[in-house]
Order: sequence, then structure tokens, then C-alpha cells
Amino acid sequence: MDDDEEEEEGVQEEEVTVASLSAAWPGTKRPGPPSHQGALPLLPVPRWRRRRASSHLLPADVVYDHALWGLHGYYRRLSQQRPSGQHPVPGSRRASGSTAGPGMPARMRPLSRRRQVALRRKSAGPQTWSALLVKAITKSGLQHLAPPPPAPGALCSEPERQIRSTVDWSESATYGEHIWFETNVSGDFCYVGEQYCVAKMLQKSVSRRKCAACKIVVHTPCIEQLEKINFRCKPSFRESGSRNIREPTFVRHHWVHRRRQDGKCRHCGKGFQQKFTFHSKEIVAISCSWCKQAYHSKVSCFMLQQIEEPCSLGVHAAVVIPPTWILRARRPQNTLKASKKKKRASFKRKSSKKGPEEGRWRPFIIRPTPSPLMKPLLVFVNPKSGGNQGAKIIQSFLWYLNPRQVFDLSQGGPKEALEMYRRVHNLRILACGGDGTVGWILSTLDQLRLKPPPPVAILPLGTGNDLARTLNWGGGYTDEPVSKILSHVEEGNVVQLDRWDLRAEPNPEAGPEERDEGATDRLPLDVFNNYFSLGFDAHVTLEFHESREANPEKFNSRFRNKMFYAGTAFSDFLMGSSKDLAKHIRVVCDGTDLTPKIQDLKPQCIVFLNIPRYCAGTMPWGHPGEHHDFEPQRHDDGYLEVIGFTMTSLAALQVGGHGERLTQCREVLLTTSKAIPVQVDGEPCKLAASRIRIALRNQATMVQKAKRRSATPLHSDQQPVPEQLQIQVSRVSMHDYEALHYDKEQLKEASVPLGTVVVPGDSDLELCRAHIERLRQEPEGAGAKSLTCQKLSPKWCFLDATTASRFYRIDRAQEHLNYVTEIAQDEIYILDPELLGASARPDLPTPTSPLPTSPCSPTPRSLPGDAAPPKGEELIEAARRNDFCKLQELHRAGGDLMHRDERDRTLLHHAVSTGSKEVVRYLLDHAPTEILDAVEEKTLSFLPFLMALGRQEGPENWMESTASPCSPSGETCLHQAAALGQRTICHYIVEAGASLMKTDQQGDTPRQRAEKAQDTELAAYLENRQHYQMIQREDQETAV
Repeated sequence: MDDDEEEEEGVQEEEVTVASLSAAWPGTKRPGPPSHQGALPLLPVPRWRRRRASSHLLPADVVYDHALWGLHGYYRRLSQQRPSGQHPVPGSRRASGSTAGPGMPARMRPLSRRRQVALRRKSAGPQTWSALLVKAITKSGLQHLAPPPPAPGALCSEPERQIRSTVDWSESATYGEHIWFETNVSGDFCYVGEQYCVAKMLQKSVSRRKCAACKIVVHTPCIEQLEKINFRCKPSFRESGSRNIREPTFVRHHWVHRRRQDGKCRHCGKGFQQKFTFHSKEIVAISCSWCKQAYHSKVSCFMLQQIEEPCSLGVHAAVVIPPTWILRARRPQNTLKASKKKKRASFKRKSSKKGPEEGRWRPFIIRPTPSPLMKPLLVFVNPKSGGNQGAKIIQSFLWYLNPRQVFDLSQGGPKEALEMYRRVHNLRILACGGDGTVGWILSTLDQLRLKPPPPVAILPLGTGNDLARTLNWGGGYTDEPVSKILSHVEEGNVVQLDRWDLRAEPNPEAGPEERDEGATDRLPLDVFNNYFSLGFDAHVTLEFHESREANPEKFNSRFRNKMFYAGTAFSDFLMGSSKDLAKHIRVVCDGTDLTPKIQDLKPQCIVFLNIPRYCAGTMPWGHPGEHHDFEPQRHDDGYLEVIGFTMTSLAALQVGGHGERLTQCREVLLTTSKAIPVQVDGEPCKLAASRIRIALRNQATMVQKAKRRSATPLHSDQQPVPEQLQIQVSRVSMHDYEALHYDKEQLKEASVPLGTVVVPGDSDLELCRAHIERLRQEPEGAGAKSLTCQKLSPKWCFLDATTASRFYRIDRAQEHLNYVTEIAQDEIYILDPELLGASARPDLPTPTSPLPTSPCSPTPRSLPGDAAPPKGEELIEAARRNDFCKLQELHRAGGDLMHRDERDRTLLHHAVSTGSKEVVRYLLDHAPTEILDAVEEKTLSFLPFLMALGRQEGPENWMESTASPCSPSGETCLHQAAALGQRTICHYIVEAGASLMKTDQQGDTPRQRAEKAQDTELAAYLENRQHYQMIQREDQETAV
């Protein structure tokens, strides 16, 4: 067979393969069959299309070989088998055009099965398959819209393109431009491949950059080489040519090769096994930057026809704004110069009707396709909020969404974006920042008067965030996956938020002696969403802001800022600068003068509160369930809550207390007779004597995070939720979490078993926390014996272990929004910041260790042979004689820690009587919680015990010689400890959960028993904890 016949067979072989790819360039006819080498195609592809085409898939030197007809193809590198200069460079004119090698056939002829088998045996050479694949992927890179010639503002040949880290909204924006961020990743191979890698030629280390939208990594000098391999980023817009607008509005995949890939192959369901994770040059997966689907890089999983398939945009398709909606408009050309004079008058009349915003030409316009199932999202990020959190989270949103729906507020604010997207139906907004960022966006929506106003969700960054806490978004961003955040925004409930007008005018009745040169007549804001306050809190905030403006270099640490706040508050308290606040104000609410009531109260701070949260999460209004004069607070009822704070109530606010409730009203008239510090949603100023009127402005539409179950079941055959769940609890140290949270398997191995809890099947994490709190660790004395003996710290939080890639923390304020079944299947992981890391812990106990497998929920172990469980008298004797080792041995042998003696005294009563801290801790850790409030029928008098201590006699002598009359019964172990003045033991029992409101038969609480024992410090401690328990009980009873 001669060369011409072989070439003809190769062309026929290509015809069968690329039949499905013939429509990749809309509006372009297919060229005829290629002739001999050097011949030109009948209809050559325009140069601008070849220049702007993008492969969206392959690095330059990676091709697919021996896989055109088979199922066992593999990837290889052209540089390994191709002689220098033999094949054209991908992206060059020779590779883009139709040369003697591959070409688009003019016709398709069906081949017989025998002919196909013969062609399989022959197999296309590497040159044929390489050129075919490059051509096919290059076509697919344009999605369904081929970009027109360069925009008027762009140069046709740029010597060096600017490396952009933001989205370009100018008329010269490049189609498929990458968004680069610096990265220190060293394991990712340069995407351009070894053939074009400049760093490899230089043989030195250079900086790397990562595209936030498609996540490829290249060396900074290699960015220009991406043009040579025709690889562009996922397109974020389309052109506004009349032909393109009428074309089908669907998006094609943006395929990218990956050398590292998480998850499983969509086709075969197997994981992407990587022999060498770091510095691996092997292509293991092909994934789409839009829908995130991934396939193995072999023909059995990824077919050629998938290159041209429409993309579903993934699980977040409802919130992603498709690039087909965003059109780049061409600047209007003035072609009516001849008729300009004739129509000048009419033109003036027509243009005068348009406002400055409507008449201004914009490079981009939005042409949405309304759908009731879509909730398009605009994301506004304040990069200055929360340290560096804002800048980092922008990159995550650019990956999951269209880059043109993510906006950096430091680049000009939200107005331009909201104006451009104002006609999008079902639009939602996500504000990433503090409460000030949310207020900024809400005020902009008021200015634009969008109808209907889009609801606003919140991703809280930084500290404070009282509005975010109110709407269940938590007090700050930890490390929750952005994918889950987008799901919460999509599924959140739409609620209303009252917004209040503030109108201040100078008080004409104020005398000249009351004037202050440093005071102002204007408030920092004329509307508030959270609160308006005056007095002590505003004075502290004002001093902080003034000091930071004077010396900004001293306020670059969050810890230092908090210390300054604390110091300023303490000094202001000592000076009493706000103690005469009531003498200089007059408050009238809905026509009722509250001034006499305020003067009697003498508050140092007055707050007009719109939302339940204040001062970083406290609830100053509380739950007035028993007070029929007041209603529970709501953020959409059109009422303000007026609260006064004394220094005592301000201190109690941090431990669950509330302020002095004054009234609930719709309108306030506040008159000040001297300059007083005030703050509006955290913005302070010193306001001169004024008259301030507060009235309802409007209601903003917000998104409240909803309590939900997982939308996607964990298994296809998921069973109904059981009535009860028995779940193993394991805790992780902060050291291990920070080092291994991206490696789930190693982090699971590093976790420490804590115990087992049994919870209802439909319980949330808030209820589960109460069960875990009952799990206690080994006593301090046994710390060297057991790995899990370290006490659980009060700052622990839940970890979500259900995501595919990593663990992440769950904010404690959002625990009531998550079900147990959402974050765990058989095991719950919690993060304990005070737990020692794996490197600092002792070795694990061996399986033959005599210690129980879980000290929090020990499994009783039988004695050797047929020995019966120990008798209760032996336990009582061990507790009486303070024999800790004996008590521990009897308990492991099956002893009942709830055993009582003939006087109904528990082991804990005896341990308290002897003052044994070690035994008390062990009983609190291992005995059921009922032992805390167990009462005895007959309690011996403590007088002989005190006399024995005075004679330095042992407790055992006192126990043998006590025959005095019994004191009144009904005592708990806490009553005994308080009467004996045992402060440490009292602390142990209180922290374990004992009731401080339980009384004995004389009606005394533990606090009163401590007072009778003349231990004032212990009585003060018990009173504080009793007050805290009462507040908690009130909150639980009145919570909705």
C-alpha cells in the first residue's frame, strides 16, 4: 500500500472519531479533505480564532496514545518520543491549521466492521492522534461561543500581558483570562509541561502562581507560555454579537488535567490513586472547573464525546451565574454624523430623560434567563475584615462560582455590581464581613430602590457580628467549606429586619457652658440595624477609635486591641465618667416620659436595641417569660427594646445576665443637655447637646440560616433515622488538627477515644453536647497511666467529618442548626484545644493494660474465675479510709459506685466527709450523674468531726466514735462540702453539674450552708454559680 492510500485510511479513521465534534465552531463550514503535504485547506480557520482558542484540557507535552479505538490507552509525553522539530508546536500556525496530517473531513463515510478492525490493528500514529486531540480540545475551549476579534480597547499583539489578580471589567477584558494568586505550593508540577517550562530551562527556583478560577499552578515566568498551548481559564462572559445571542444558551465543560485529585471517578467510582503525591508528573484525572466532575485519565472512563457535552454547572448550579448571561457590549459607534444637526433637538429631549446611571455606557451587560429554580448569587467580600480571612475566602468563591459574580469591596464598593445585576430575578446577596459591611450593602440597596430587594445572607468575618449571630450565621468564620456555605445561602429562609432612622438636630435649650469643642452635631450614621447606645460603652469605643487613629501601628494585633478595650473600660469605671448620665438626658418613648424611671435606676449606659444580640453575642433583653409587661424580642416586629445598664448588670451580662428592661416602643425622642459619647452600630462619636428622633425606616430582606438535614443522603439505600444512636466520641488536639486536617485518615488515627454516648436519632449537636459533657476523664492522679485521662476543656467544639476532603470546625453558636446524623455516622470527632498533641502524649496503653478501654464509660471487667462482684461494704470502707487504689480496683472488678449504706449515704458523701479530693474526682468521673444530687436520710453532726480535726485525729477515728444525734436529713454531697468549707471539692461538684438550688430539710441551699460556716468566699462563689444556673434554667424554659 502506497503512502497516499495510507493517508486516506488515516483520514477515514479520523472521520469516525471526530464526527461528534464537527459543530464545535458555530458558523464555520468544515474544510474539505486534506491533500498532499503542504496543501492548504479549502476554508482555512481565521487567525483570530486560532489565536484565541483554548484547549481547556491538556498541558503542552501530554497526548493520548494507542487509545483511539481501544480501552487501554495511556498518556505519554511528546518530548519523550518525538524527535526535535518533527511535529508542530500546539497553538502555532502549523498546528492550528489543516496540514498534511490531520484535518476536518468534508464527508463522513460509514465503515464496515472488518474495515474498523483493520484500522484498529494499524492504529493511528502519534502524529495523527496528537493533532486530532489538540484540535478537538481546542475547539471545545470556546464552549459554544467563539469570541469575535479583539475588543476596540485591546491591542492585537501585546508584548507582555499584565498578570491580573482581580476580574477585569474594562472593555479590553480578555476572554478566558486567568486570575492569579501567589502560592507556595511546591508539589504541583508546572502546568505548561517540561517542554515549555521556563523555570526548568533556567534551572533555578522561581515563584509560582495559582489560578483561583481553574486551580492550575504555573511558574510566574511560564504564564506567557499558556498562550502557546492554547490554554485559557473558564470563560466568564460571552460576546454580544447578534448571531451569538440567538445561539443555544448552555455552557460546555472546561476540562483541566490534574496531577492530584480528591474524590472518586464519576464513571467507575474508584479513587484517584497516586503513587507519589509530591512532585508527581503523572496525569491522574481530568476534571471540569465548572461542575467539578472528575474522571480517570484513560479512555475507559473519559470519552472524546464528553468534550462537547453541555455542563450542568454542578451541585451549586442554582446559585452560579452562567457566563451566557454576561455579555460584553461593544462601544456604540457614531455613524449618524450627517443627520446629527437635523435630529439634535430630538436627541437632547431623549437624552435628558435618562439619569446619569442609565445614560452611562457600561462594557458589560446582564441578559438573564429567568428560571423559578435558580437563585443567582452575588458575593461581596470585605478583605479587611477578620485579618486575612476576606482575602483568602475570595479565592474559594472564584473557584465555585463565576468570577464575575464575586466582588472585592475594596475595589469600589457594591453599588456598580448591584446596579448591573438589578434585573436578575430571584437574586440573593452574600455579604462576607462584619456588621458594618452588611449595613453598607443594605444602605446601597436603599439608594438603588431595587424592587423587590434581594435578600442578604451573611458570612461573618472578624469578631462581634451580632447581626450574623441573630440570623444563625454564627459569630465568625472558622473553616467551614465554602460549598456548604453556598448550600446554606440557597436553602436559607427569607426573613425581615427592621431598620431605624436616626435624625439629630442641635438642642437650642442647651447653654453655652455645655458646649464641647471636640463634639460634633452629626451622627456617624443616619440609620441603624443593630443598636444605638450612649454612655459607658460608647465612651470606651470612642477612646479606642481615637487612639487607633492617632497611633495605628500600635493596634495591629487583635489581642492587643482586646487588652486596650479592657484597660480603657477599667479606667473609665474608676473615673466614673458616665455615672451622671441620667441627669443629662430626657427619654420619651411613644409619648411616655421614662426620665423619672431612668433617674431612679441611675444607669451608666442606655441601649436602644433592635436585635437580640449585643456586645459580641450577649443577650441583654433576655427571655422575659414570667414578665407579662414585656414581649419576647423580635427583629421584625417594628419595636425597639430600651435597656438600661448599671455597672453591676454590665458585669452580669458576660455570664448570662440581662440589663434593666425599660420599655418596648415604636418611636423615641431623646434629648441630651451636654456632649455625650454615642455609637451607632459600633461607629462612635461625641455628640453635642441634641434632640434625636428614632423611628422605623423600613424592613430589609435577609436570609436566615435554616436548620436542615443533608439534602444528599450518605448512601443510596439510606434507612430512616433510628430512634436512638449509639456513637463513639473521639477528640482531636489542636496540634494534630492544624497538621492533619487535610488528611482525614491520619487525623482519625491520631484521635483519642473519649467514650460512647446514646442520643435520640433526631437530636441536634446542642443536645449531643449535653451528653458529651457528662463524659468525664480519669482523675489527675492517674494522668500518667491513661492516654485519655486529660480532662475535657470547656472550649471544645464539634468537627464535621462527612466532607470528602477534610475536617472542619462547627461554630458553637450554630450547633442547634446541625443534626448529629449530618456530621457523623458511627463516630463523632471533637476538637479540644487544650488536649496534648500526639507528639506530646505518652504511648497508648497496651491491650493487656488493666485500665478500662474508655475511662469515661468504663466496661466492668469480671474477676478471674467465678469470683462474685465485690460487696458494697468494701466500697464504703475504701471511701471511708481514703483508699483510692482499693476503690479503683473494686470498681474495675464490677463494684457499684451508686451503693448506699444503712443511712442512705452514697460513696460520694463518704468521700466528701473524709476530704479525699482524689476519690471525689474518681467518683465524679465514673459514677452516674444521679449521685450528684442524691440525698441522705440521716446526716451525722459535724461537731465531732471538727473536734477530731482539732485533736489531729484521723477521720477513721471520728467515724468510729461518732454517736451524736443526727442533724436534719436531705443533704447532698454539695451541702456537706459547703458546710466543711471544702472549696476545691465544691468546685469539682459544681462543675460536674450538681444543683445549687436544692435545699435540705431546713430549707438551706449550699450557699447558705457556706454562710453558716462563715466562709464568705465560698458563699460568694456558690452564689455566682447559683445565679448562673437560674439564668440557664430560665432560658431553657422560655426558649422557643
